[in-house]
Amino acid sequence: MGMSLLAWLVVGVIAGFLAKYAVPGEGPGGILGDLVIGIVGAFIGGWVFNAFGSAGVTGLNLWSILVAFVGGVVLLFIARLLSGRRATY
Repeated sequence: MGMSLLAWLVVGVIAGFLAKYAVPGEGPGGILGDLVIGIVGAFIGGWVFNAFGSAGVTGLNLWSILVAFVGGVVLLFIARLLSGRRATY
């Protein structure tokens, strides 16, 4: 049985918030854009982890936040590379 949409959103927002601090610089769309990227990253992270045989995003728990965080960091890093914005330290 899949996760509810609300749980995906909560996990994605938490992961996006954490990913914003893991990847330096300003992302496209500011803070709201980073949170949206975290939500999309949760889906991507879940898909990637499932593809490699691990459990993806399974619920509102630490493992799911970690999976979503990894997906969010990857997606945020790619988005910042494509947007051409440089990191500010």
